[in-house]
Amino acid sequence: MSLTCQVQVILNNISKEKAETVKKALEPDNVNFPEGLSLYVENIDNKLVFNFESKKNMKHLTGTVDEVMEHIQVALKVIE
Repeated sequence: MSLTCQVQVILNNISKEKAETVKKALEPDNVNFPEGLSLYVENIDNKLVFNFESKKNMKHLTGTVDEVMEHIQVALKVIE
């Protein structure tokens, strides 16, 4: 049995400039993900959308979402 879980996190009302800065700050972390886990980040209007997907281990997914949210929080504090 194959189980796939998707999580989408949306940051609303973020300027394109801040969104790009946050994306660039996360790029080094968006490599060497565990097998079956992925993250895709996109700007849509005034939103920054994070799409996480796991095809194997849900613990890795929740840990990754938590870690990325921490990094976003730090990046936004540094920007301001």
